[in-house]
Amino acid sequence: MALLAAALGEAGATVRATGLPHRGRFAEWLTRARLAGRAPAFDVNLMLERVRPEFARAARRNVLVPNPEYFRTQDRAALDCIDAVWVKTRHAERLFAALDVPVRHIGFTSPDRLDPQVPRRHAFFHGPGRSANKGTAALLKLWAAHPEWPMLTVIWRRKRVELDALPANVRLIREHLDDAAYRRLQNEHRFHLCPSQTEGYGHYLVEAMSCGAVVVTLDAEPMNELVTAERGVRVPAQATGTQDLATLYGFRAEDMAQAIERCAAMPEAEAVALGASARAWYETERTAFPERLRKALAAI
Repeated sequence: MALLAAALGEAGATVRATGLPHRGRFAEWLTRARLAGRAPAFDVNLMLERVRPEFARAARRNVLVPNPEYFRTQDRAALDCIDAVWVKTRHAERLFAALDVPVRHIGFTSPDRLDPQVPRRHAFFHGPGRSANKGTAALLKLWAAHPEWPMLTVIWRRKRVELDALPANVRLIREHLDDAAYRRLQNEHRFHLCPSQTEGYGHYLVEAMSCGAVVVTLDAEPMNELVTAERGVRVPAQATGTQDLATLYGFRAEDMAQAIERCAAMPEAEAVALGASARAWYETERTAFPERLRKALAAI
């Protein structure tokens, strides 16, 4: 919300951001009753991730900015109140075009995490946060089978996950880190492992790219939109299931092992070049985002 509000401000819009509670029948009825008969207070409602039809009367136009993996049945049923769908990836563009709604690609951006003062180490980092969709368990199992590999630092705060004994070359951090400590870890590790099963956009990939890191991800949509062979390392992917509109992917242990060993042996010059290309892509997308939003606003 904060990133979108800031970019809309750069595009010339006046923005009010509101975090909404979970939907409830009474609250939904109350909101509809409160807005009934009133003139729209806003030009545009931007609904992030979910369709909230009870707020449709608050604006002249209603736009959905979705995540395919969280597009529920009730959201599809409420699409008739949506004037346009603005998507963050080309992958989502195809998925929502198939639903016969007006779709426009706006892309997105992520916070700039670069700290050039932090020295780089030829080491591996994986920061899934609380997510269960980042391939973390499979990575830990793979690292346990390779005690000869370099240290892997993992920050995984997901609760109620039973883990096997960790190998000596895995450092698992499960407590909260302040932003400065987390940013230092992002910058000091040359290689970021990001084998997402799916992404609505991919902030932890793009934050890594903003640091000029070498990102290892799956060669599947939408991850391979962000990370190409010219600015990262891609691992062959296999479909493993679905989550709402999105397809979930996984990796074979031997394919990921090959990618990790390539990184471990990668010459410094190659790693620097891949990281510089990733950083250049990040800067281009960050600059383009407000302009895409300006054009999208003009179009509606």
